[in-house]
This record gives sequence, structure tokens and C-alpha cells, in this order.
Amino acid sequence: MDALLAGLCKAQRPLVVAGGSVWSAQTARDLATFAERFDLPVAVTFRRHDRIDNRHSHYAGMLGVGMNPKLAQRLRDADCVLILGARMGDTATNGYTAMDPAAPGKTILHVHPDPDELGRVWRPDVGLAAPATDVIARLAHRDPPAHPDWADWTRAARADQDAWMTPRETPGDVKLEAVIAHLSDTLPDDAIVTNGAGNYAAWLHRYLRARGFPGHLAPTSGSMGYGLPAAVAAKLACPTREVVAFAGDGCFQMTLNEMATAAGRGLALTVIVCNNGQYGTIRMHQERAYPERVSGTALHNPDFAALARAYGGQGERVTRTEDFAAAFGRARASGVPAVIELVLDPDALAPGQSLSEMRAARG
Repeated sequence: MDALLAGLCKAQRPLVVAGGSVWSAQTARDLATFAERFDLPVAVTFRRHDRIDNRHSHYAGMLGVGMNPKLAQRLRDADCVLILGARMGDTATNGYTAMDPAAPGKTILHVHPDPDELGRVWRPDVGLAAPATDVIARLAHRDPPAHPDWADWTRAARADQDAWMTPRETPGDVKLEAVIAHLSDTLPDDAIVTNGAGNYAAWLHRYLRARGFPGHLAPTSGSMGYGLPAAVAAKLACPTREVVAFAGDGCFQMTLNEMATAAGRGLALTVIVCNNGQYGTIRMHQERAYPERVSGTALHNPDFAALARAYGGQGERVTRTEDFAAAFGRARASGVPAVIELVLDPDALAPGQSLSEMRAARG
């Protein structure tokens, strides 16, 4: 621990990166305490948002698919990276462009429970084979050694994150950014949000202020269909907590049979289906790489609200942003599994990116 702190406190521009699958609510609180006492910016790896409350003043954002370009640059500029529990692979480093294993150009302090992971990709200046939960608990109670003033660096990291989370309007009558902003403002502190894989999740990762652990469950492997079964598991494990699942229309249909599980167990959870009538991620890549050969990405969807009612649940279809809050209120009050289908414009591919703009740029 002394060696870890000695390496950290020599840095002018340190960045803490938290991740990994072994965590606890206390660890999330300890990480926040450590960040406050040392005045350090904390980033999380892909879909590990709840390793620290995202509303915390020292939270700097997520390293992963769709990350803030300024956070990627901050990782490049950092002269010391303290990695707590994460492997720090290609996703977190944008294909190793934000941090090069062959020439990282920075001090690397790596804490990971698997000793075989240390040195496998990154050659750490200090490598500690230990659970991040144990190390963070100790860091939270250490007095900070003398170190440079990191206040401006840390405040700038948070300012970049605040700017990144400021909603950018997307096409269509239902604005997914506004829906997620509403949830961020109104969900209780112990709410659990889940999602599967697809372009719709980019809005969630960018605009949702995840709570402390366990506040967000999502597949780091990019598995479609993960959101609903994860929500079922979360509600079974934490029956008094509010659970909200996000799914794309294609994503939801991968595992929608789990509505039977939710109904049979009497689980009052809410599924928000982001229906743009297509496999959005695949369509985006087709438009980029093979614009004249779009194939197999259009979906023939059921009536999702009617399907929810067929399972004995609550079902609603939302075609205007201003109608979402009331629909969500009815879903929460229903006491049964609820589905809210958001009818999205297929032109909205990702936050700040539309299909029409992509085509126009191609000429």
C-alpha cells in the first residue's frame, strides 16, 4: 500500500480507473471517500457505472464504447493511472489508442484479484494481486501523503463529464435523451437500471446518472437480451427496490419469454422498449461500410404493449416525449410487470448522430 501511494503521489495528472466484477455498496462508498480525501478524478470501465455514484463531484465518466472524447484524451494525458479491479482492455482504451501497452508513457498502478492478469497486457510499476474491495477499503482510511495540487485537474474532469451529459436533441417525437434525464432526476437512490446491447444503450451510458452499487447491470460482452433477465434477477434479489430495464426492440425479443417469469413471480418491474424498427447497431455499421447493401436489419415487431398485457402485465405505447412521465408513473403504480414502448425515429442512430447526417456526409 505504501508503494502504491508513493507512485500515485508523485503524479501531476493522476486518473483512477475502477471496474471489475467483484464489488459492494461499501466499496462504492469507500471509493468516493478515497477520491474526496485525495481529490482524485475517478473513471469507470465499460458498463461498470455503479462503481461510484455518478452524481459524485469526482466522477469523470465511463471509459468504453461511446466514451466522451475528452475523457479519452484525459487518459492519454494522465501521467499515472491507478487501475482498481479492472483489466483495462481494448474497450476501455479505445482499441489501445488512448493507452498503448507497448509504450504507455505513464506510471501504471494495477490492482487485480488474479495474479495472472498483472503484467499480461500492462507492465505495472506497482502490481498488487488483491481484491479491489480490500484495497479500496484501506485506501479510504489512509491519510494522504504529500502530493501535488490536483484540484484543477479533477474539477476539469468533472466539468467535461457535466458537459458530456448535457442532452443533445435527436430526431423524432420521442427524445430518448429527455426520457433518460427524467429517470435520472426522479428514480430513488437505490434504484437498479439494467440494459442489454444496442445503440439505444449509448443514450443510457451517456445521460443516466447511475446510483451507487448495485445501481446498473449491463453486459460488458455486448450480449443482446441481457436487460430483462437481469431485471428479473435484480427484483428477486432486491424486491423492495425499483428496477427498470432498457431494451431495444430487437434486444427485447431475444429474451422476452422472461416476461412469463416476471409475471409468474409477481415482480413489479418496468421494461422500457426503445423501438426504432431495426437492429440499430448493425444498421449503423452497414451504413458506414456498405451503404448500398443494407440487409436484414429491418424488424417486423409485435405490439409490445399488447404483448405485456397478454402476460398479465401493464402495457403502454408512448409516441411523444411529454407523455412518458405519466406513462412511467402508471407503470410504477401498477404492481405488475410493465412495458413502456417508446416509438423512436429510426433516423436517430446514436446521441449526436443521425442516419440522414451520415448519408449526407457521404455525399
